Amino acid sequence: QLALSGAALARCSNKFEFTLIGHDLQMVEVVLHPSEKIIAESGSICFLESDIDFETQFNDGSRPSGSWWANIKDAGKRMLAGASLAMLHIVNNGTKPRKIVFSSPIPGQTLGIDLGALGGSIMCSRHAFLCAAMGTSIQVGFSQSLGVGFFGGEGFILQKLEGDGLVFVHACGAVIKRELVAGEVLRIDSGCVVGFSANVNFSIARVGSIKTSLFGGEGIFFATLTGPGTVWIQSVPFRRFAMTLYGEMPKPSSSSSGGKGDR
Repeated sequence: QLALSGAALARCSNKFEFTLIGHDLQMVEVVLHPSEKIIAESGSICFLESDIDFETQFNDGSRPSGSWWANIKDAGKRMLAGASLAMLHIVNNGTKPRKIVFSSPIPGQTLGIDLGALGGSIMCSRHAFLCAAMGTSIQVGFSQSLGVGFFGGEGFILQKLEGDGLVFVHACGAVIKRELVAGEVLRIDSGCVVGFSANVNFSIARVGSIKTSLFGGEGIFFATLTGPGTVWIQSVPFRRFAMTLYGEMPKPSSSSSGGKGDR
């Protein structure tokens, strides 16, 4: 299941009421009770009801607001991980429950994850974070292998989400959830890794011979994940999706631009 079941949600210590809407282009509808707060990625709000207020802050809300310089440094680390410079801090200032809806910027599915059930943290791909319970930390997480930085592309810098509550991340395309047993190895295109629990070992390994790597269309290195732990895999790397769209976009020709200049 991509969304938490009723039993799993009941065990979550820091949660909020939500509904996932849609199938492949999903939205997350959140019900905030009076004075309840959450955080979200900037630009992720689709709509909100009255009495719900939000403001942008450099602090992700996981600790008391520090000095201006400390908050700027934290924001810079989040930018390295693919998150926005400022986070949205959202609160219901009314006396009745109110709704706010978040949407993903990419076509795909949205995953609800209980960080507490996964040991307090997960690693996820850049730009994956959508919204979370107040108190969740969003920082940069580096892989253990320097090879990832040179050959893994999207795999070098990963978001690290820490806390004990509910978070939502989004993926491009369909999603598969795999539970790896101790010692089980899974090789994945680095762009297809949505996220994995903190106890999963992540590294980069070459696939096949040099000829296969160069002419097989799969790149030279794959991400290698070793259990135990949970892994989420997306069917479409966002970079590949974006480049496909870009390739189909009409390009301005030199003749058309010249014609405009002659008018």
